Amino acid sequence: MASQREIEPDPYQAPKTAFVVGRDGEGHWLAVETHGLGGGLFTNQDAALRYARFETEGREGAVRLVAEPIALRL
Repeated sequence: MASQREIEPDPYQAPKTAFVVGRDGEGHWLAVETHGLGGGLFTNQDAALRYARFETEGREGAVRLVAEPIALRL
């Protein structure tokens, strides 16, 4: 009987994209990529969530809605 081994992640594979969605200090809706490589300013929460879900290909747990203010760094 073969034993099960845990599969280790490939260190050469790029990390999966994830987003945080929330408002900035002025109340604008933002979707910010967690590695700082992307994001945007949106007219409403639905648009920000739709963008983040599209960019993460709908992956479970890849988009997080937060209550505290966030910032988009340009």
